[in-house]
Amino acid sequence: MKSPSLPQKRLLPLLSGDAEESIDVYVIVKRRRKAGTPLTPNAPKIHCPAVAIDINPSRPQPILPTLQPVRIKARGLLERRGSSASLTIDLNPADTSFSYGSPPKECSAEEYLISAGNRMTRRQLRSCLKAPKVLHQEFLEIPFNHPNKLDIPGCSNKNRYRSIWPNEWTRVKLASQSLAIPPLSSLADPSVNYINANYIRGYDGAPRAFIATQGPLPNTINDFWAMIWQEKCPCVVMMTKLKEKNKVKCEPYLPLREEQYGRIFVTVSTTMPKNGYYVRDIELKKDDETHRMKHFWFTGWPDHKAPTSTANQLLELVKSVDSYRVVHRQKYGIAKSGPITVHCSAGIGRSGCFIATSIGCQQLREENMVDALGLVCQMRLDRGGMIQTPEQYEFVHHALSLYEKQLPETPTSAPMALTSSSGEASENASPSS
Repeated sequence: MKSPSLPQKRLLPLLSGDAEESIDVYVIVKRRRKAGTPLTPNAPKIHCPAVAIDINPSRPQPILPTLQPVRIKARGLLERRGSSASLTIDLNPADTSFSYGSPPKECSAEEYLISAGNRMTRRQLRSCLKAPKVLHQEFLEIPFNHPNKLDIPGCSNKNRYRSIWPNEWTRVKLASQSLAIPPLSSLADPSVNYINANYIRGYDGAPRAFIATQGPLPNTINDFWAMIWQEKCPCVVMMTKLKEKNKVKCEPYLPLREEQYGRIFVTVSTTMPKNGYYVRDIELKKDDETHRMKHFWFTGWPDHKAPTSTANQLLELVKSVDSYRVVHRQKYGIAKSGPITVHCSAGIGRSGCFIATSIGCQQLREENMVDALGLVCQMRLDRGGMIQTPEQYEFVHHALSLYEKQLPETPTSAPMALTSSSGEASENASPSS
């Protein structure tokens, strides 16, 4: 049967309606080719809106069959972002059970950190430790949220690490009256008010519950004590040794007895060894004012690692610090009892583990469940990179699991007994400082 000749010019309708809403795709059905009919493998593929196109009229072409359009969805948001994922919406009545997953990978780092979470019951908390790879994968999906370099001339020499900067919107800013400088000196040198430290929110988003900062440098020790004075910190938690693997991690900023740092006199009255850490009673004095506080120095944690063998020691430290915060506020009032300052070397790894464990313990007491993923996201919104490694993230779950076993089976709104196994709360109830 002889095929009729194809006109030299024909219209190819490609688009129908609004291009942003739908596309008409025509399915071309090939007829069986007769023997001897030449093939045209290099025939051009032309895509354009409805215009007349001349498609090689010198060669005979088979007649296109009746074209039936197939409706498909136009390019959507996912496709424009380079994703091959498809979205299926079930219009049936919703089930009674819900699954809260992580945000899509297409969202920004800030959107992820605001919305991500994984609330676990006490049983789920115990079970998650049996699959550490799942925890590691969950951690690796969290954006670090490291800020870019701050536009503050001269502040680079106050950073211990070139890649660790404080996030701007939660950055601690030193007031001129806290420093031994004239009030107008900050106009000539903007870096005088700079310190690599951030306010960190506490349980239920409580503002400025903690301060996470780096280990002081030789040229920032005065700034460190000025910050402690300015913020009226009830205690400092030190999570690093002065040297680790022959590398300086923190400058010695504690006096043996008494020392002056800028305008502030620091006096250490007592030192008490505990299980894995030391506690010092300290008095700060500036002019005619005084401020009493404690210094907790945890010595059993290597840099970038998670010592599971000392998890109980860390838990005791967390409970001791939380107990002293309560006692300090009761004795001196909220106005004179500010955030707890926590530092390691960079102020993000072990500092993040301590803060996450402290907040997680309170969440377990109040809600009988915990959201470690949400806690890390909240901390990274305040200071980028909090909790540095998957092993540290797993260790936080391990410490919280140990704490959970100490709680009664029925939830209670009362805080857990403010006494550690060392009986420090009774000591703190009437501090000698």
